[in-house]
Amino acid sequence: MLQKRVVVCLDVKEGRTTKGVKFQNNVDLGDPVEMAEFYYRQGVDELVFYDITASAEKRGIMIDVVRRVAERIFIPFCVGGGISSAEDIRSVILAGAEKVSLNSQAVKNPDLIRQAARMYGSQSVVLGMDALADPAMPSGYRVVINGGRTPTDLDALAWARRACDLGAGEIVLNSIDADGTKAGYELTVTRLLSEALPIPVVASGGAGTPEHLRAVLQEGRADAALVASMVHYGTYSLPQIKDYLAQHGVPVRR
Repeated sequence: MLQKRVVVCLDVKEGRTTKGVKFQNNVDLGDPVEMAEFYYRQGVDELVFYDITASAEKRGIMIDVVRRVAERIFIPFCVGGGISSAEDIRSVILAGAEKVSLNSQAVKNPDLIRQAARMYGSQSVVLGMDALADPAMPSGYRVVINGGRTPTDLDALAWARRACDLGAGEIVLNSIDADGTKAGYELTVTRLLSEALPIPVVASGGAGTPEHLRAVLQEGRADAALVASMVHYGTYSLPQIKDYLAQHGVPVRR
């Protein structure tokens, strides 16, 4: 049985790790470089770094922070936020990231996914998707961009399928409704995409307890679960989370 992954997300704003609830009321949590190394030493499987205001502020990603994180950790490292061109993709990979996450800019220019896959292979291209429950959409979920600020006309499942066809090798699916609530992942949309797509789906948004990870990995059929608040605030450690998962039949690397 394939091992499930536990991924820690660092949302970075103005060079500092931050966390909010449903993309609002963000608080400063510390230095992303130090936090990345801490989680690496705790045994996290992968790290995701999002420059959360780069797209809205129409600027490039903070390459210096990416490079400093990459120097400290030796696990897969995904970077997103404000990546809008082939040159941006190249800069992030050269700075030490194994993967690039394309979200808002991919919606505006879908060919960016194809370019990235041609340059570095599908395994290096992640579609970041922020989904909002909306009964008006065929799948029941609407794609929102610009850090949760701008609704689009895209249906979440249809967009995920198109991104896969364009060359995305993985999807990080973030539920805006669950984001930062610590009340559990949105299992319905996670299972919908996980069962419909041939590529891995990483569940994001809402983790508050190890049981939430078990539920999304088993019932939601996700390949990986992304956590932030529950580890950033010291509520749980990564060894505690992995021990719980292993005890409840979820295969994890320990």
